[in-house]
Amino acid sequence: MSEQTLYDPRDRRLPIVAPPCGLVIFGVTGDLARKKLIPAIYDLANRGMLHPAFALTGFARRDWDIQTFQNFVREAIEKHARTDFNERTWKTLAQGIRFVGGTFDDAEAYQKLRQTVQELDKNRGTGGNHAFYLSVPPKYFGLVCTHLAQTGLTKKEPGQFRRVIIEKPFGHDLQSAKELAVQLRSIVDEEDIFRIDHYLGKETVQNILATRFANTMFEPIWNANYVDHVQITMAEDIGIGSRAGYYDGIGAARDVMQNHLLQLLALTAMEEPSTFDPEELRVEKEKILAAVRLPKDLAASTSRGQYEGGWQGGTKVSGYLEEDNIPSDSVTDTFAAITLNIANRRWAGVPFYLRTGKRLGKRVTEIAVVFKRAAHMPFDNASTSQLSQNALVIRVQPDEGMTIRFGAKVPGAGMQVRDVTMDFGYGHAFTEDSPEAYEKLIKDALTGDAPLFPHQREVELSWQILDPILQFWTENGKPDLYRPGTWGPQSAHDMLARSRRAWRIP
Repeated sequence: MSEQTLYDPRDRRLPIVAPPCGLVIFGVTGDLARKKLIPAIYDLANRGMLHPAFALTGFARRDWDIQTFQNFVREAIEKHARTDFNERTWKTLAQGIRFVGGTFDDAEAYQKLRQTVQELDKNRGTGGNHAFYLSVPPKYFGLVCTHLAQTGLTKKEPGQFRRVIIEKPFGHDLQSAKELAVQLRSIVDEEDIFRIDHYLGKETVQNILATRFANTMFEPIWNANYVDHVQITMAEDIGIGSRAGYYDGIGAARDVMQNHLLQLLALTAMEEPSTFDPEELRVEKEKILAAVRLPKDLAASTSRGQYEGGWQGGTKVSGYLEEDNIPSDSVTDTFAAITLNIANRRWAGVPFYLRTGKRLGKRVTEIAVVFKRAAHMPFDNASTSQLSQNALVIRVQPDEGMTIRFGAKVPGAGMQVRDVTMDFGYGHAFTEDSPEAYEKLIKDALTGDAPLFPHQREVELSWQILDPILQFWTENGKPDLYRPGTWGPQSAHDMLARSRRAWRIP
């Protein structure tokens, strides 16, 4: 069997394996690399998803030799990998491990990296295929890519690939996102830029597409004729921790709403693509984002908050302004909620409510599609006093799965109808563990499969939606305060109450 046949993505008899290649991680000593990226690489290798010639090169500001870096990698694997440690897998992986020490502006270090890449091609058989993962603050994206280009590391021969993988956020606003795109495209082609949104690698997010388009029982009612509104929630029960340097000045809306939540909205609301080809999937998401409209009254249709000090789960916690390295006059939002409308026939008149925040009631990410009440109810009011609106809830994390809420008769002589739920959980339905999001995204980047990576157009459309809201907030005072362990400030609840709706309590 030829190698081309082995990696043919049309052959579904076996999982697609990454070709011979190398992955260079900039910022390899950071938390993301240590807790997520390195364990994901090992788990891929342990599942046979990486070619035996795969090579991992770390780039960081440390004076380490290869043995020290190997020890660092092994410790990260043993602490954080999803699959059991396998000595045989480790020995194969360790043979391809390299390390280059230097700062992001150190031209000599990039020359050493170039020599390392050439050595791997010659002695490891990586075949000129290399991806560069920028696990670094966004302000260094352009700097690293410029040095890669100047050193010739982004230059590829026919039949080879050179790719750049970057973490969010993709810019600070629309203008900066465009400037970053121009800088990146001057170095590598758009098709070689892979923007990581780890939420899109989660099994439950991909299950949105399976739920909608593989089942005739859902898609016919997935529209304004039957849906009353949609709620998309990403809540955390923790504060900012040690992220003050990154978080302050960014805030909840920029941190997760511009990327994670708007991507979830696009997948929930998009039309059915003819295939799941990356380009066709991207086009449908872009259509939805382009059709999003903001309400005219942003004061009534948005809410921002900042957590104050208090008690949460029996523990006394600090307020945002009391956290280490946070200015006492900071107006950064730790909670954000917005109302969006979609100007197309499927969703006309259906509001989409998005909210995210820290120090909320619990850690949960979910999409709740709430349906309209039945047009005619042949029951008296007492019979349905405990019946709420039907809902389909997709649980992204934790306890991944899906719940359907509907009405059923209570056993007994009378006609009493109340809510019941039907539940599907990944842990109960499937024997195999779900891969971590980074496993899938790293493998897709190495194989060139791009359906789960946002395109630059999606990034810009998302900023076009969010920028007017951020500007309005900047011009209109401070965030509202909310107590830890609650579900945000009163203004968020008022936002829905104006249309006689209420947020779900997950």
